[in-house]
Amino acid sequence: MFIETEGTPNPATLKFLPGRDVAGAGTADFAAPEAAARSPLAVALFALPGVTRVFLGGDFVTVTKSGDTDWQALKPQVLGTIMDHFLAGRPVIEGDGAAEDEDVAPEDAEIVAQIKELLDTRVRPAVAGDGGDIVFRGYRDGVVKLHMQGACSGCPSSSATLKHGIENMLRHYVPEVIGVEQVAG
Repeated sequence: MFIETEGTPNPATLKFLPGRDVAGAGTADFAAPEAAARSPLAVALFALPGVTRVFLGGDFVTVTKSGDTDWQALKPQVLGTIMDHFLAGRPVIEGDGAAEDEDVAPEDAEIVAQIKELLDTRVRPAVAGDGGDIVFRGYRDGVVKLHMQGACSGCPSSSATLKHGIENMLRHYVPEVIGVEQVAG
C-alpha cells in the first residue's frame, strides 16, 4: 500500500492520501481524542504523541500536530497507523454521525439552496484539495454561517479565504448575501 503525503496551507497539518475511499461522500472532523470514539482510525491517530486534530475526507486524512512536535518524527508514525488500519480492514467510521443543526428561516430555502450549490461545486472541491472542508451552518439576515474543518481549522490563511474568497463569490452570485461568518462546531 502506497500513501501519498501533501502539505497544506496550514504548516501544522499534513494531508495523507491512501489511494482508497476514506469517508466516502461525507467528512468527519475530530478536534479532540474524546470526539473520535466513533472512528477507529481517528482513535489510533490520536494515540500518537503530538496529534491534535484528525479530519477524514472522501479520499484523504488530514492530521494536525501540536506546535512542539516535529513532522520528521511524527509523519512515519502516521503513515504506519493509516496503513495498518486499512490493511486490517477495520471501518473508518462506525455508525452514523449526528447531523448538525442549520439555522435557516423557512422563507430563505431558495437562497440557501443557491448558497449550498455554490459551496458544493466551487468551494468545497478547492478546500478539499488543501486537506479541509467548509460546512454550511446557517443563513440569517444576509449572513452565511460556515464551519471550517480539517486543515482549514486554525490555518493562518483561513480568515482571508473566508472573507475575500468565499464571501466575495457568494455576494456576486447571490445578491441577498451581505456577509460570511465563521462559527465553531
